[in-house]
Amino acid sequence: MTRVLIIGALDGELGQAARIAQARGARLQQADGVAAGLARLRAEGADLALCDLAHDVGWLVEQLAAERIACPVIACGRNADAAAAVRAIRAGAKEFLPLPPDAELIAAMLQAVAGEPDAPVHRDPAMTALLERAAQLARSEASVLITGESGTGKEVLARHIHRSSRRAGGSFVALNCAALPESLLESELFGHEKGAFSGAVAARKGKFEQAEGGTLLLDEIGEMDPRLQAKLLRAIQEREIDRLGGTQPVKLDVRILAATNRDLMAEVMGGRFREDLFFRLNVVGLRIPPLRERPGDILALAEHFAGRFAAANGLPRRPLMPEALALLLAHPWPGNVRELENTLHRAVLLAQGAAIAAEAIELTPLRLERPAEVAVPARAAATPVSHPVSALVGRRVEEVERDLILETLTHCLGNRTRAAEILGISIRTLRNKLHEYRAQGAPVPVGPGQVGPMPMLPPGFYAQGG
Repeated sequence: MTRVLIIGALDGELGQAARIAQARGARLQQADGVAAGLARLRAEGADLALCDLAHDVGWLVEQLAAERIACPVIACGRNADAAAAVRAIRAGAKEFLPLPPDAELIAAMLQAVAGEPDAPVHRDPAMTALLERAAQLARSEASVLITGESGTGKEVLARHIHRSSRRAGGSFVALNCAALPESLLESELFGHEKGAFSGAVAARKGKFEQAEGGTLLLDEIGEMDPRLQAKLLRAIQEREIDRLGGTQPVKLDVRILAATNRDLMAEVMGGRFREDLFFRLNVVGLRIPPLRERPGDILALAEHFAGRFAAANGLPRRPLMPEALALLLAHPWPGNVRELENTLHRAVLLAQGAAIAAEAIELTPLRLERPAEVAVPARAAATPVSHPVSALVGRRVEEVERDLILETLTHCLGNRTRAAEILGISIRTLRNKLHEYRAQGAPVPVGPGQVGPMPMLPPGFYAQGG
């Protein structure tokens, strides 16, 4: 259930938007102004904030950034307020929602925030069997460990389990354990009291408390620091947490789901993950097969993404031509569903005519293309070719490592998780390295879907009118 905070009066057109969102399944909170809205976000959190242009949207965005509260802000107003809308976007609002509200636009907005459709799209027998098992587990209170390669849809499955459970009326809260450094991750998980550390200007509930009565997904759990693993184990065992700077434990009623693309048992054997925490999380395990192992889903997902991105960009829905379908079926999809999603997004934007042809399907190369060989004089050609490693002699190890990491990240189109897998390092180590390189002035590739901790709506979504 998407949590939406409405900032502004509910007796006008903003109230209409609120009622539409509620009818579409959103869980609403309301605040009369931005100061009260900030207080609600500190205390309860939200997935999305709709803020009337009559209020200082820029101030709210600035305060959220200063306190590291990850909640996208949507400015709302009439089209006649164009200048105010532009100021709000420039101040950091993610999008502009015109009033009076359009019901289908708000429905699409909520779906964009949730990040997935109402149910996993599937046709392959392997996914059918997995979803049947997930439905059986959803009715229990057991912790579930969801594993699978990057891009297979682990969060989509976690949301599906939540919606099918007895906690469906509660909040679904997700936290990417690899997206934040240890110092911030602890505060995000357990919350803090005012003055607990520098920058803690007010008390704030963490993800555990925000998920009270619902479900908490700990994504990329294999990247969590061992010290925090110990605190997490205690929280699961005792069903209570301690806020940073707090004096009293806080009781919890939260179901825990965890997801990882790593082999956690191998991490346990290597001493990088606590064995007792592994068994606490892995009461039941669900492995999502990679897309290459469920080819029956490729066309179903492609048709779904083609329709979704056509609507998001204000374009007519067009079918995929047989030649385009053949290309999709022949590709091994190393990036799984996420790669397929990006491919169809490009195809929808590039396609011309009444259908999506093969020319619009731009597939990710499976490996870096070797540059064309340069012609050399005959005398030089007679010289024995040195071993490629000899070209590295005279260079510092740090320089070679930097070039390898950046080249791998470029090869992965900025996908840090995939790059870390190829390099054989943790995503935390990769993130720290990239921070160093950026500080040194080196250009760091950014993935097409990389937008930081806040969920991002499709570019120009509202301007296109859905």
